[in-house]
Amino acid sequence: MSESASVSSARPGAAQPAAYSANDSAVLRALDDVRASINYLVPTGERPRAYQYDPPPGVPLRTGTYAGYPVLVRNGRASQGKLSLDREGFELVRTPTRFTAFRDPEAVKAAYYREVEAAVKRATGAARVIVFDHNVRHAPSALEKKNGAKEPVKRAHNDYTVKSGPQRVRDLLGAEAEALLARRFAIINLWRPITGPVEESPLALCDAQSIAPADLVPTDLIYRDRIGETYALAHNSAHRWYYFPRLGTDEAVLIKCYDSASDGRARFAAHGAFDDPTSPANARPRESIEARTIAFF
Repeated sequence: MSESASVSSARPGAAQPAAYSANDSAVLRALDDVRASINYLVPTGERPRAYQYDPPPGVPLRTGTYAGYPVLVRNGRASQGKLSLDREGFELVRTPTRFTAFRDPEAVKAAYYREVEAAVKRATGAARVIVFDHNVRHAPSALEKKNGAKEPVKRAHNDYTVKSGPQRVRDLLGAEAEALLARRFAIINLWRPITGPVEESPLALCDAQSIAPADLVPTDLIYRDRIGETYALAHNSAHRWYYFPRLGTDEAVLIKCYDSASDGRARFAAHGAFDDPTSPANARPRESIEARTIAFF
């Protein structure tokens, strides 16, 4: 669904086309595309893996070799109203919120999740939306091990695979799962800045139409109680990358990480943070929250 089909109400939780004053909008849309480095997996034939806790002695936290490739990262604001979840796999929406306690995980679950569910439901037309987890990303807090924050992920990846998408439904919804899996569903992230505008480590998004199946490399995520699976992205010169410069706190990016439909619509929109060559020298470290949802249609 394009931004033009989003909700017209400005109440918190409702998704709208991202908007500014006429002057601000024109300035942001006119910002140049950037040449930047995206970190891709270098395929070696070995299945990558990443521990989500401290691994046993002598076992590396992460395997896999990554290398930076120079790419053109297009200003997605210049295509506002044209990029969509079902075609490119992502879109920019305006999502005003009164919620401020993003650093309190329990408060996020108790209050913010409901806003996210409403926003994704209204933006996609889904019959039911469930938020099942979230991550706050802020490098200084991650280094200090504060509030469960993590660093921005500067590797091109996609959060779910053809295997792990349905499995997540089974893990979360138990007896309901098989009936729900009989109809279309999608895993959609709502990614929002906590402080804005974003000046450092912005999020790059790869047009799902430009990703070949062979570019997606299954990767194990090893937890204490289960093994999940994501895709790492191998380089392909056909990839088309976008970003939305200087995202504000009343904006969010919807990212499709899985779609059970295989009818030609976007299924996997790979993404990752990158070092923006236009970031100011005194740029504030990016602080953002991504909430993961399952949308049932």
